[in-house]
Amino acid sequence: MLRISEIRLPIDHPPEALAAAVAARLAIAPADVGAIRVFRRSQDARKASALTFIYSVDVAVPDDALLLAKFAGDRRLQPTPDMRYHFVGQAPVPLSSRPIVVGFGPAGIFAALILAQSGFRPIVIERGKAVRERTQDTWGLWRRKVLDPESNVQFGEGGAGTFSDGKLYSQIKDPQHHGRKVLEEFVKAGAPAEILYVSKPHIGTFRLVGMVEQMRREIERLGGEIRFQQRLTGLQIDHGQLRGLTLASGEQLRGEQVILALGHSARDSFEMLQRAGVLMEAKPFSIGLRIEHPQSLIDQARFGRHAGNPLLGAADYKLVHHCRNGRSVYSFCMCPGGTVVAATSEERRVVTNGMSQYSRNERNANAGIVVGITPLDYPGGPLAGIELQRRLESRAFELGGGSYEAPAQLVGDFLAGRPSTRLGSVIPSYQPGVRLTNLASALPDYAVEAIREALPAFDRQIRGFAMADAVLTGVETRTSSPLRITRGSDFQSLNVRGLYPAGEGAGYAGGILSAGVDGIRVAEALTRELLRRAALPGSAS
Repeated sequence: MLRISEIRLPIDHPPEALAAAVAARLAIAPADVGAIRVFRRSQDARKASALTFIYSVDVAVPDDALLLAKFAGDRRLQPTPDMRYHFVGQAPVPLSSRPIVVGFGPAGIFAALILAQSGFRPIVIERGKAVRERTQDTWGLWRRKVLDPESNVQFGEGGAGTFSDGKLYSQIKDPQHHGRKVLEEFVKAGAPAEILYVSKPHIGTFRLVGMVEQMRREIERLGGEIRFQQRLTGLQIDHGQLRGLTLASGEQLRGEQVILALGHSARDSFEMLQRAGVLMEAKPFSIGLRIEHPQSLIDQARFGRHAGNPLLGAADYKLVHHCRNGRSVYSFCMCPGGTVVAATSEERRVVTNGMSQYSRNERNANAGIVVGITPLDYPGGPLAGIELQRRLESRAFELGGGSYEAPAQLVGDFLAGRPSTRLGSVIPSYQPGVRLTNLASALPDYAVEAIREALPAFDRQIRGFAMADAVLTGVETRTSSPLRITRGSDFQSLNVRGLYPAGEGAGYAGGILSAGVDGIRVAEALTRELLRRAALPGSAS
């Protein structure tokens, strides 16, 4: 088959137009165009008056070699690459030990799935609850202001991404097409098939819940074991080699090959790792606020007369501004037709995040408006970023009235430097509610200054973005892990053999797709090591 890219068609084109465009591109008769499989479909919204879909397709033709020679040098016409997943190898039988995965978010799920599909029957340790129990506990905070520190937006089956927009795209380099494996497994678990080809696929929370359950059942069917409400509290290390784990229950779990797929909010686990001497380093992350607009405003700004077209859905945006004070402000985790959610995992702290369902049909659009910071802003070692997060989250709790309500301010008041006293046309979606105040003390001065400069700049890109009635809600602090558990080219910790840091919490991913890809890569590295050991003279598996 051939892969043909950059085929442009009006968004309302008839189904047969795609085959006709392929025939015209290849200069062949329409009858010679065989099966067409859409690989990617994106949309060009730069001109709201003339929106187009842009296709990349895989096409069966009678003589692809002849056509490749005819169009030699045309980068828009290439052989269809092999994107099938190729396993590193299969586990020997019998197994003398089973690998352990700590954490059952995207990285842990895909690490466990690859190990299970390879025959290694992994044991998964997850501090939180199964996803449906976890959902009930999460609603307990949103509806009753009752926080369970072990079962919430951050902790439990599916990880933090379960309560998000469910975005499944990333800018990571992926030469082995591991991202395709992630998407295909999601489709097997119940995701809509369109995630395989739309340019910005998403799933939404409700669908993610069922998919996570299905993937867990598949891991168990293949011999894996998932243990919920089992929190890691210690490592057993002997001369730089991992020998086992200690759990909060007191159980000692033997294991010399452990994938550590902690989420970015496993702060007590990071503290334990530092006490154990595992090498870590502070890394950059971002802090800021959530902003809410009417979704109709964003649709109109992005799509013009096409706003509301069901083929386009709810519009999104991606913004960045480089400020005079040297800071960069950008939109983060934009959720079309979504809600702002309470995302704390620690008592007496307030954290915001964004969430959408698959339909994206809520009245507001929301996004983080965040400022990039580096370890120079929080000197003091690997855990210094966590301490900064905690200070900001505690301050947000105070500004919100001490009841898990979030502090909020209208954009017009924020730009003018005055407290907000009443809402305007935009009704905030955050539950369990907001308290209007002045957000100037919610963030460091440099961050407030940068956001105040960025909002009018964003308004020049999306008319109405700095509307006076738009609502800012604080604080957004969990944009990514504030540290990295350093690892080598073999994916193992630099100073603890057998420990494989993985995913977002370890500092190697930034979303569902990239975390899933990293989980696959780490599982492959562990597989290579286990197969190497099994091949040594006198070794069992």
